[in-house]
Amino acid sequence: MGSPLGTLLVSASARGVCAIEFARRDRFTLKLPNEASGLKDSKRTVAAAIAQLREYFAGRRFRFDVPVDRSALTGFQRQVLAVIQKIPAGETWTYGQVAEKLGRPKSARPVGQALARNPVPIIIPCHRVVAGDGALRGYSGGSGITTKRWLLQHEGARW
Repeated sequence: MGSPLGTLLVSASARGVCAIEFARRDRFTLKLPNEASGLKDSKRTVAAAIAQLREYFAGRRFRFDVPVDRSALTGFQRQVLAVIQKIPAGETWTYGQVAEKLGRPKSARPVGQALARNPVPIIIPCHRVVAGDGALRGYSGGSGITTKRWLLQHEGARW
């Protein structure tokens, strides 16, 4: 799908959306985890995800309700992504705050590593997590920090 951030490739398994990839130089390089080898054409899920992403970019939606396939993630990654889905649009939390919400206050760095492996950016809003000093760091989607800044500004966040 086309977006203000460039072309996005949305993929789904039988369980839900399993990947959103930012196209680079008009080439798709879909990196699916090994456990997603059961990938199949799930047209309804992909269509629903694309429709919700279009609403997001139009400013009419900031929470997603499409199913997400988390089967390829570790338990810790699933916990981190579940916590960040609670961050409202327009707000940011620090890596340390996410670690505290997990009950692991000294795990800010592993939280960042889990977020870097988020297979479904935007739908799972890892862009809403910032450094303890408020700096924007570590975004692997699109154009990196430029993309993270765009997403946060689009949502009206102040950090």
